[in-house]
Parts: sequence; structure tokens; C-alpha cells
Amino acid sequence: MWMDAVDLRDFYATPLGGVARRMIRRPIRALWPDVKGMAVLGLGYATPYLDPFRGEADRVLAAMPASQGVLNWPREGSSLTTLIDEAELPFPDLSIDRVLMVHALECTEQVRPLMREVWRVLTGSGRLIVVVPNRRGLWTRFERTPFGHGRPYTPRQLSLLLRETLFTPVETRAALFVPPTRSRMMLSAASAWEELGLRGFATFSGAVITEATKEIYAGQPQASRKRIYMPLAQKTPGASPRGGG
Repeated sequence: MWMDAVDLRDFYATPLGGVARRMIRRPIRALWPDVKGMAVLGLGYATPYLDPFRGEADRVLAAMPASQGVLNWPREGSSLTTLIDEAELPFPDLSIDRVLMVHALECTEQVRPLMREVWRVLTGSGRLIVVVPNRRGLWTRFERTPFGHGRPYTPRQLSLLLRETLFTPVETRAALFVPPTRSRMMLSAASAWEELGLRGFATFSGAVITEATKEIYAGQPQASRKRIYMPLAQKTPGASPRGGG
């Protein structure tokens, strides 16, 4: 079941949400250190994690499912968000270089149609990062955070799902070891919690982050459907020309 976009926005405006954003951004950025000249799509509620790419990628877009609702992003300038049908993304085949899924896979009831659409829009060398709640983590026990909603996954479960939907998992990372508390003292030590967790307690992280590539020789032909595609020509302000990095 999808969380409302307003509730997600409000969570990330809290100190706890700010910590979650910082701790999850680190492995995402480590996996994608350079997106110059690329088209980056955030799927679900990924906007808290897209800002680092805006001054670098050729295009950055945020697609929010209709069941979740849509909010304007970014605050300044033209909106880069669009409301979508999760089973029919409004983008041409092979048009996206990077897809970041956050607060999406665990919420949708159309897992395979969604993953099929992600496969379709990714370029042959495209990459996908999926962020999901860790089934063994503490955060899934508390409904006051988005990571306590939907269907959590273990790293193995996520890997199996990706392989079943024509993706090849490349690397899995853990994040979010600080307890989901409102204590400012505890949250101020989030980096220490993260370091400790990565050293010996990765199984119990709050979030599982997996990068995958598409299996370009495994796709099955789909019956053609008439689609209306969003234009992708507009570049992100400040981004370098496509292919310039």
C-alpha cells in the first residue's frame, strides 16, 4: 500500500527523516559517483535523494505513482515531477540511464509490471538502484517512519526478485543503523551508529540498497501499445552537455 506523498514529505522534514536521508544518500552516491551526461529518474518518493545529481546529470526527473500522490520538486525553478501509472511509465524505450527506486517496490501491488517498465525504459548500459526496508531491521517495527510500511525485504529476497524480473544484482549495501528514535542525542551519533553497524551488524540495517543492471539478452517481446511519452529534451539547469563526462 502506497504512503501519501504528504506524509513522506513531512517525515523527511523531521530530524529523524534528515538522518535517514543522509545515511541512505551515502551508499547511493558511492554507487553512482558520476552521472555526467546521463538521464536520472527517481521512482516512488525519491526526491530526498535526487538533489546531489541535479547539477551533474543531463536530466533529472521524479516520477510519483498516482496512488501515492505528487508534490512539486524542486522548490525553486521549474517542476521536475510527474504523476505516473506505475505499470505504464510515460518514457520512451531505452531513454533513462539511471533509475533510483525509493518507497516504491515495497509499496506497489504491481511488482512485475513495474519492474518490466523499469527494464523497458533503461538503456542497455543502464543501472537501477532499489532502496527497500530491511525485513530484519529495527525500522520495520515502527510505523511512524516510511520504513515501517509496505513489504520489507531481506537482501536475498530482493536479489531473487531482481533476477526474476530480468535484472542482474551487482552490489548490495546496508544503511540506517541508528534506532528510529526522536532523541536528538541519539540522532547526533548517527554516523557512529552507521560505522558500528557496517562493521558487524549489516544484517540488521534499516534499509537494503541494491544496484542492478538489466539483462539485455533476456527480454521478452511485448505487444505494442500506443503510448504518450513525456519529452526528455530539457536539461537540468547547470548540467554539463550530454556525453561531456
